[in-house]
Amino acid sequence: MPRTLTDDLGHAVTLPTVVARVVSLVPSLTEALAASCPERLVGATDWCSHPADLDARGVARVRGTKNPDLAAVAALGPDLVVANKEENRELDVRRMRARGIPVWVTDIETVPQAVASIRRLLREVLALPSDPRWLVSAEEAWCGPVPPPSARVVVPVWRDPWMVVGRPTFTAELLARSGLEVATAGGSGRYPVVELDALDDPAIADLVLLPDEPYAFSETDGPASFRRLPTRLVSGRLMTWYGPSLVAARISLDRS
Repeated sequence: MPRTLTDDLGHAVTLPTVVARVVSLVPSLTEALAASCPERLVGATDWCSHPADLDARGVARVRGTKNPDLAAVAALGPDLVVANKEENRELDVRRMRARGIPVWVTDIETVPQAVASIRRLLREVLALPSDPRWLVSAEEAWCGPVPPPSARVVVPVWRDPWMVVGRPTFTAELLARSGLEVATAGGSGRYPVVELDALDDPAIADLVLLPDEPYAFSETDGPASFRRLPTRLVSGRLMTWYGPSLVAARISLDRS
């Protein structure tokens, strides 16, 4: 019999008894589904890069997170499409629902929210009998008390104009749980635009973390812009993705 559950945004989603075919429009959730119930994942975006063998597994590509090919999604006959409030457009969600496709929208701004949201997706929506090991490990590693900050960091996510990680964001909360406080030079909001001179200031931060996504900072693009603060190139995936990458993020940030 069909059943109705409520997603993270409070929208009622009617599902079949068994959700056997899932399309993911969120790279983090694609990785989580591929690690937890790979046989159910039938579609993913072009930006879903992990695991690396998605194409070999026969997972169809449905274009991007902001411009999914809705006809291609519908052609896959999904029992469910999983999306995210920040990463996907409300317009696309509405259009899929108008086609009769059930869409489950997640809303994640903290690590505990990520663990709880993914657990609910896997256990309640997909009816997995137990938590996958990676989810247990991520919860053990990340969901304890938030330590006091030991350093302040600037985390650019774009340049020209320079945009940095602000609050409330998953990345800022993840870094806080690693003892790193994000600095924005007075910029407010989730991803404020800030002048480079204001960011490159030892009075506001100790270090600049330059991720390789969404902007691909590299040895030749980014570090030379900062003359007063030290820089470090880091994995954007390990700072911005929620899912199995959280386990590697714990190891990476512990070693840094």
